[in-house]
Amino acid sequence: MCTSIVSNGNKTIIGFNLDILDMEYKVVAENDKVYIAIYDKKEGWLPLFGANARGDFVAMPTCWPFDERSNPANTDCQNIIMLDIDLLLSKKTLGEIKDIAEHGSVCSVPGVTFQSQLSDSAGNVLQIIPGQGVRYLPKPKYSVLTNFSPFKGRNEQHPWMGWDRYNKAVEMLENKNEDFDVSDCFEILRQTAQTICPTVVSIVFDAADNMVYWCENREWSKIQKKKLLAEQQKR
Repeated sequence: MCTSIVSNGNKTIIGFNLDILDMEYKVVAENDKVYIAIYDKKEGWLPLFGANARGDFVAMPTCWPFDERSNPANTDCQNIIMLDIDLLLSKKTLGEIKDIAEHGSVCSVPGVTFQSQLSDSAGNVLQIIPGQGVRYLPKPKYSVLTNFSPFKGRNEQHPWMGWDRYNKAVEMLENKNEDFDVSDCFEILRQTAQTICPTVVSIVFDAADNMVYWCENREWSKIQKKKLLAEQQKR
C-alpha cells in the first residue's frame, strides 16, 4: 500500500506513509539524508524512500493491479528502483530523471508494478508509472499518489488501490490553508494510516527548512526529527 503527499503553499511539505506486511525495514538518519531502507535477501538493505539535503523526496508506492507492461522488456530499460535510489542519494537530479523517463524506457521488477512520486526543493512533482507513462507537475497546489495508476483511474479495480485514502487526502488538501505545515501533514497521514497492511513509518519533510520528521508504527506522540545539512554546511 502507501500514501504519498506533496503540498505547496507557503512551504513545500511532503508526507509519506509506508504500509508494508512481513518485510524488514529500518529508518536511517544521516547528516544529509533520512531514508527508509528495506531488506532484500539478494541485495541487502536498499534505501528506497525518504529525503535528502538537496530537497528531493522519493516515494514509491506499489501500483495495483499489476500491469505486465512494467516488466523489464529489454536490457536498455531503466529500473525505477535504481532511478529512485539515484535521486535519494543525490546521484541524479529530478530533471535528469525526468529526461530519462520521458525519452527512454522505465521498467519495474518482474511481477510487481512499482510507481514513483518524486519531488524537488521547489515542490515540482514527477510521477513515473512504468509501462504506462510519466506526469510532470510544476509546483502543483498539491499532489497525491496512493496505489492506483493515475493513467487508469477507476478503469481497473483492485482491493489495494487505496481510493479511500486518496479521496481523504485530496479532501483535506483541497481545504488546506496556505500555512499548511508539518502538523497538518501528519494529520493527513494519521487519517490515511492502515492497520491490516500496517503503516510502519510516517515521514514528513519540510523542504524549506530541510527538516525531516517521522514516527514508527502509528505512534503519533513519538515523533523524531533530523535537520539535514548540505555538503557546504558540514564543512
